[in-house]
Amino acid sequence: MSPLFNRNKIEGDLNANGYSTVLDLLSTDQCMSLKSTYSIASAYRKRIVMAQHGFGRGEYKYFDYPLPHIVEDIRAACYAALYPIANRWHTAMKLSGDFPPSHHDYLKRCHSAGQTLATPLILSYRKGDYNCLHQDLYGEHVFPLQLSVLLSSPGRDFEGGEFILVEQGSHMQSRSLVVPLGIGDGVIFPVRYRPEQGAHSPNRVNLQHGVSRLTSGKRYVLGVNFHDAC
Repeated sequence: MSPLFNRNKIEGDLNANGYSTVLDLLSTDQCMSLKSTYSIASAYRKRIVMAQHGFGRGEYKYFDYPLPHIVEDIRAACYAALYPIANRWHTAMKLSGDFPPSHHDYLKRCHSAGQTLATPLILSYRKGDYNCLHQDLYGEHVFPLQLSVLLSSPGRDFEGGEFILVEQGSHMQSRSLVVPLGIGDGVIFPVRYRPEQGAHSPNRVNLQHGVSRLTSGKRYVLGVNFHDAC
């Protein structure tokens, strides 16, 4: 497991706040390198223009296999830190399925179910763009945590464009969380649910995530899901 991913800190943050940040996950040079791939059509399998689907404004591209080495390495290292947390969450929320220690083995499970398409992506936003609240569900197999890494510098490359989480527990009003990130920082957060201890047993808290409207500049983000898509 990479020392960048401190499992105890991540789990403590997730339980207390609903998300966990990993500072300086990527260097500025690595962020620049990933942004530079956005214009290389052969690196991606699909481009989505958000406005055409009612997802917001902006666009994103899904990487094709083989993934860039930095994306592959982060995906495997982060999964190794998260799979025990994911297993505890599924047990607490009475959800079926467990997750193996190896991301390679988990992907084999996805691929056997027809989920063979790569899901890591880069999102691109310009002034006026935003991302509506949503969940990244791509098929039967869903790993309950995901990672986003900011590839642009707030205040220099763009203004606005805050990462937002909204959670809704049983019998409670929604809670909005704004996650501050710098260039190269990552945030780990739930794909769909997280457990929260109730009076007698854990409750299932529903979460969605999105991005507020950019007021200026350009914002690029690396998104990493650990399950693949149909």
